[in-house]
Amino acid sequence: MPVHAPGTSYAAAADGTALAWSSAGSGEPLLLISGQGVDSTAWTSVLPAFSARHRVITFDHRGTGDSEAGGETSFTTRTFAQDAAAVLDAAGVERAHVYGHSMGGRVAQWMAIDTPRRVGALVLGATTGGDEGGFPRSSTATADLASGDARKLARLFFEGAELREDATAFFTPGTTRRNRRLHYQASRAHDTWDLLHRINAPTLVLHGSRDELTPPANGERLAELIPGAELQILPGARHGYYLERPDATDAVLEFLAAHRL
Repeated sequence: MPVHAPGTSYAAAADGTALAWSSAGSGEPLLLISGQGVDSTAWTSVLPAFSARHRVITFDHRGTGDSEAGGETSFTTRTFAQDAAAVLDAAGVERAHVYGHSMGGRVAQWMAIDTPRRVGALVLGATTGGDEGGFPRSSTATADLASGDARKLARLFFEGAELREDATAFFTPGTTRRNRRLHYQASRAHDTWDLLHRINAPTLVLHGSRDELTPPANGERLAELIPGAELQILPGARHGYYLERPDATDAVLEFLAAHRL
């Protein structure tokens, strides 16, 4: 079993894969789901704000951080949602608010569709119902993403194009090339557009107006297709909005307070 920081525990996924998770704070539980190929350290800088009001649960996706990978066929966003439910089981949590960013938002959609009783309020950040049928990024953004160049990535993620210390999880591969490929394929294959009407959780869709990785039209369409969903477009914000925009965290906390478990 991998060695992780103090306070980390392990959940067993349905196929036996060990998933590293931890929690901080107290209050109504809030599950944070990180993006493609990114482990739970992506949330570190916003944990103090969330854990001041909630018991915040974070976990490493299979194949990232200190979680095991499992077989290749297990890399789907729907399986990742089952992994997230296994983490809640291990944490002794029957129902939680769920906040997913980027691919994490795709995973969160499956949680709300497949296991609605587990989800309180749902927050979908910088995400889409799927590449097929969605609004694609530009060829330039795709090339910059594929380049692996930290400065090009910083421009895609942040208004200030900074190489932020709290964004290491985005810029430094935290997994193997094989697992990065499998995460990419899982995210690309995601498609919930025709099922979003089944989501009955109170839903907040957050999106940056200058998000080139997941163009904001995707967030607008999500809000149109999820019954009663609220949409907040953050002026000037890019894909990694939550790390440099405290108002985004404030918006989430206000939404959760208005939709208690």
